[in-house]
Amino acid sequence: MHRVGSAANNGNSNRPRKEKRLTYVLSDANDTKHCAGLNCLAVLQSSASDGCNYLFTGSRDGTLKRWALGEDAATCSATFESHVDWVNDTVIAGGSTLVSCSSDTTLKTWNCLSDGTCTRTLRQHSDYVTCLAAAEKNTNWVASGGLGGEVFIWDIEAAVTPLSKSSDVMEDDCSIGINGSANPLTISSLRTVSSNNSINASTKQCHVYVPITAKGHKESVYALAMNDSGTLLVSGGTEKVLRVWDPRTGSKTMKLRGHIDNTRALLLDSTGRYCLSGSSDSMIRLWDLGQQRCVHSYAVHTDSVWALASTPTFGHVYSGGRDLSLYLTDLTTRESILLCKKEHPILQLALDDDSIWVATTDSSVHRWPAEGQNPQKVFQRGGSFLAGNLSFSRARVSLEGTAPAPVYKEPIFTIPGTPAIVQHEILNNRRDVLTKDTAGSVKLWDIIKGIVIEDYGQVAFDEKKEQLFEMVSIPSWFTVDARLGSLSVHLDTPQCFSAEMYSADLNITGKSEDDKVNLGRETLKGLLAHWMTKRRQRLGLQTPANGNVLSRKDTTPRSLAHSRIEVDGNALNDSTVYPPFELSTVSPPSIITEGSQGGPWRKKITELDGIEDEKDFPWWVLDCVLNNQLPSRENTKCSFYLHPCEGSAVQILTQGKLSAPRILRIQKVINYVKEKMVLDKPIDNLNTIGTFAPGIGGQLQHSAVGDGSFRSGLKPRQKLRPSVEILCNNQAAGWSQYFMWKAHAFCKVLRIILFI
Repeated sequence: MHRVGSAANNGNSNRPRKEKRLTYVLSDANDTKHCAGLNCLAVLQSSASDGCNYLFTGSRDGTLKRWALGEDAATCSATFESHVDWVNDTVIAGGSTLVSCSSDTTLKTWNCLSDGTCTRTLRQHSDYVTCLAAAEKNTNWVASGGLGGEVFIWDIEAAVTPLSKSSDVMEDDCSIGINGSANPLTISSLRTVSSNNSINASTKQCHVYVPITAKGHKESVYALAMNDSGTLLVSGGTEKVLRVWDPRTGSKTMKLRGHIDNTRALLLDSTGRYCLSGSSDSMIRLWDLGQQRCVHSYAVHTDSVWALASTPTFGHVYSGGRDLSLYLTDLTTRESILLCKKEHPILQLALDDDSIWVATTDSSVHRWPAEGQNPQKVFQRGGSFLAGNLSFSRARVSLEGTAPAPVYKEPIFTIPGTPAIVQHEILNNRRDVLTKDTAGSVKLWDIIKGIVIEDYGQVAFDEKKEQLFEMVSIPSWFTVDARLGSLSVHLDTPQCFSAEMYSADLNITGKSEDDKVNLGRETLKGLLAHWMTKRRQRLGLQTPANGNVLSRKDTTPRSLAHSRIEVDGNALNDSTVYPPFELSTVSPPSIITEGSQGGPWRKKITELDGIEDEKDFPWWVLDCVLNNQLPSRENTKCSFYLHPCEGSAVQILTQGKLSAPRILRIQKVINYVKEKMVLDKPIDNLNTIGTFAPGIGGQLQHSAVGDGSFRSGLKPRQKLRPSVEILCNNQAAGWSQYFMWKAHAFCKVLRIILFI
């Protein structure tokens, strides 16, 4: 899971504390499209006759989007971004409140017609939240279920009631409740953050909403359904049974058995008498809750049923799943027909008048004809079949090659997404990442600028990776994953401060070419440049016209346990964001992190407003950006050996290791070799003496460098200017040829092997 949390150091444990990380998610050009599979859909019908209908989509990229629907078009009118992991389900409560759940273990509420601002985060689940259900008429009730086996029933109106002004800063803490009845509890002595950014004790009272708990599931919950009045709730999951609850009290009323595999989709009719269930056993079952039994089974699919949608009269059901097929089934006559065949498994369905929206593991969403008001029109086209009672009947038909032909070949229209990244490789320069997406396109990303620098099209990924290989050695200072369909770059302390490069290698003008630039520090400065500008404006400090933040020693409260720091001397009074680290504002990355109090959060870097502080950011991030202070590093040197290449006639008198800073140009090594060679002596007298090595920057313990090859016709005692070649892993290091002496006719080549 894409978690951002940290493990606390509890009690007297001697285990080192795992610090909270900072992650930034890169976006490729078009932020109005999803870049991963769509897990959920919700349609909001306009109450006005000439109003606009909206479609809400929730994606594995961690965002929701609102689409304004036209006759044959859909326009993205808002992006709802706050979840830090997959969005798994969404429902509309009260006609204007959008509720979403995620693998980040939270529920979030939003105003349907807002610009995408999260109104409340509800933290109650202990694991992924997988499903939601809402009551149409009792507009306040929403149920949630997850992998922890928990089912909670929320009064959304009470849950989203704004906190008092004095406790607004504690929103995330106040949203955490204790299992019990749905009554607000009072918690006192909560800490608040004062205007001077210090944390103070406060006796202000904070009202915490606690949902109703439906206890009984011992395993994961994957599906929920609630009737219109909110008097009946059905849940299903990996236990192969359906549980029926009274959501007003959380008490169990019955248990239904029949499926032989996981329950993945549920529907209740408006009265709560009939229930439809779809299962991984490929069956759809119709249950009469009054009789507490299954009254019909429909063998329609050949694989898991993951999505169900019914007509308003509950007479017909649309179903989709792992077999890529969308079927329409008459629940009374058992007649079924294949509407369309997809290229990806179907995850959710949403009926919209005479059409149906289909969400799949692809990032695009499709709208297909459905004849929702009069489904019998579809059956008049022919090609229907009778759904059997046993699951193997449909599988047998499929294997015999008599599978039905789909009624529709193409959707009415498609809301396109961007292909998700499915393969990635960090290149040796520890700056570029090569990726491949679901469309087969291979791209090269610069992670410190957050952009695609080269699109190679559909080429062989491994071949391109070999072509881009460079003989450089830079410490690993970040990690990446593509769980959200795009690159997520993770920075952890102190590892993210372990890599440096010379300013000349980064083409930074105005700095000495021998100045070293810490990649982690400069990346953090680029990510928080907008935040720093807003922060200083809020504090009334001067900001230059070019947007670079003036340097000033800021003080940030942090635990004394983290007092071991060092000041980055090269950047003590340097707060300029260098061009290589200027991130795109057209498609800005999003930050995912966690502060000292609240849970993980996500926001675009251009939407940071400067009020975020140690409650929101890890202490080490603020220390780096505000105070130029980096965690201390135990070992800043590396050791290596120089040996003559195999076959050389050079005799080594003494042997030992050299030490140098971890970032070292081959040029420095070449200069050292030349400096230690005795060029005016005959070859048999060549030797070296162990001394301090200023060209390398470390203490030389012992060294032995030399070569005994002359070109024919040259006098043994003639002074020659050697050309030096350094080999590492049997390959010539890149800087050697550039720094060769130019006396080609009289040069000898020293082939030196470097061992680290």
